[in-house]
Amino acid sequence: MTDAPAAEKTLMFREAAEAGAAVARMLAANAAAFAKLGAKLRATPPAVVVTCARGSSDHAAVYGKYLIWTGTGIPVAPAAPSIVSVGGARLRADNTLCIAISQSGRSPDLLATVAAMQAAGAQVVALVNDETSPLAAMADTLIPLMAGPEKSVAATKSYICTLAALAALTAEWTDDDTLRSAVSTLPHDLERAWALDWSAAVAPLRRQANLFVIARGAGFGIANEAALKMKETCALHAESFSAAEVRHGPMQLVDDGFPLLAFATSDAVGDGVREAAREFAARGARVLLADSRADGATPGTIALPALTAHPAIEPILMIQSFYKMVNALSVARGLNPDAPSHLSKVTRTL
Repeated sequence: MTDAPAAEKTLMFREAAEAGAAVARMLAANAAAFAKLGAKLRATPPAVVVTCARGSSDHAAVYGKYLIWTGTGIPVAPAAPSIVSVGGARLRADNTLCIAISQSGRSPDLLATVAAMQAAGAQVVALVNDETSPLAAMADTLIPLMAGPEKSVAATKSYICTLAALAALTAEWTDDDTLRSAVSTLPHDLERAWALDWSAAVAPLRRQANLFVIARGAGFGIANEAALKMKETCALHAESFSAAEVRHGPMQLVDDGFPLLAFATSDAVGDGVREAAREFAARGARVLLADSRADGATPGTIALPALTAHPAIEPILMIQSFYKMVNALSVARGLNPDAPSHLSKVTRTL
């Protein structure tokens, strides 16, 4: 059993619970900036989009990659900061949009890469929580995340604000009223997602040492984030895979009782996740499935409740529900999710 009162006393719990209010602040503060940037990108689209981020911010960038590439047809790829910060390479970035994402805006390798991209001709959009940071100062367009102070080492509300910002940017860039509407209801929907009960996942994972996390499409960045949080807060070795890629080498590891957490959106992309979940369950795996499709359970799986919304928004709602569960799992495993061993809030990589 999870000690619910103890779990609810952590900074991680309190900060994650604030995500809906934080997203409301972020959307209100940046409405004009999103509209202006979207119009500019429609009028003069870049040839390529390059994202620059580390850790949870890079997982948000993966989410943004799927939204932007699907919505605009423009390729999106991650930067490799060491090429600049260690290798000293000179870049060519004509007609490039660089989306830099950071909570602190102070990591030296990220700053060096963004500066090199900008000097090579890229337009820089910075999504950053600290408006006083060097990254914020160098941006051509600044999107402050407005998450407020986040003292727990485990990032939660700032990550969700980043996802929401990428969805809002994509909606404006593609002039998609359906996605705009879905973004506008995110603060309320996040409150609903936080109220969902994922406690059924705690007991199956309490004593596990290994875990696969799978998703596909826009959900893949959320799978990456969930795997990181399992390692970071629960000392549980979790690896994330696309529902397509997991059928290659990793499938050899899955046998009777092996745990797997799956995120399935309500669209066709989620069908691949549901199919993989069924296949793994048939092999005896212990499959925990968050499924936004409300047309019935997947046989052999442990169902985790998920809201049905715009398919691009569903992963944001799932990770909010996940944060509440992983915080409880950390406490159940006798750990402190706010202060993982060997980690600090700001990582200054070179």
